[in-house]
Amino acid sequence: MDFQDILYEIRNGVAWITINRPEKMNAFRGTTCDELIKALNKAGYDKSVGCIVLGGAGDRAFCTGGDQSAHDGNYDGRGTIGLPMEELHTAIRDVPKPVIARVQGFAIGGGNVLCTICDLTICSDKAIFGQVGPKMGSVDPGYGTAFLARVVGEKKAREMWYLNKRYSGAEAVAMGLANVCVPHEQLDATVQEWAETICERSPTAIAIAKRSFNMDTAHQAGIAGMGMYALKLYYDTEESREGVAALKEKRKPDFRKYAK
Repeated sequence: MDFQDILYEIRNGVAWITINRPEKMNAFRGTTCDELIKALNKAGYDKSVGCIVLGGAGDRAFCTGGDQSAHDGNYDGRGTIGLPMEELHTAIRDVPKPVIARVQGFAIGGGNVLCTICDLTICSDKAIFGQVGPKMGSVDPGYGTAFLARVVGEKKAREMWYLNKRYSGAEAVAMGLANVCVPHEQLDATVQEWAETICERSPTAIAIAKRSFNMDTAHQAGIAGMGMYALKLYYDTEESREGVAALKEKRKPDFRKYAK
């Protein structure tokens, strides 16, 4: 497959899928999401692959969510909000191989959601996690909220969304958002080691285990689908557009003047 926004390679039975938009802090646009879905399915059903790594190019960011330069009330692709987020999230959960998030920098907004959904998250001591939606006129009303609460606990999930604080790799481990935080220079070796260990396990047993974990939270897909339609309606409001306008104009947004 020829990809524009991502890199795809196999390392000793491990598929590395890397968002290759470092100049955009690895924010995703419509093309990025489509390519990620294709790559995840390619790796997920390739019998020579035992584990998948999802990462971001460069040292600054794993992923910072939707590309605001491709967002003006709607993103630049297909799907409910102009991005096929439901399909991307479903692909991560449904492929019968574990997906490891490799986080070397910022995992913000939709990037934080990807870490939440991935089976495992391994980060470096330079990683930063957090949500910014309410500061930008956006929200992820599905896996990014309800499922996040399952992962880190109700109080911490609400704190992340209401206050939009940022959290270190060590803090992410403490709250259960990441499995381990390692020195930055050891990140790739650690990720590959974990992935190769998984490759040594029974692929059918691993697939059954993943499916059984997912069964307990399968209803989250319905919440996410409904939430995306609500988000689409929200994006059509002046209140939401104020977040993008403020970013472009490099000023603090004034959401209250548009609140109904």
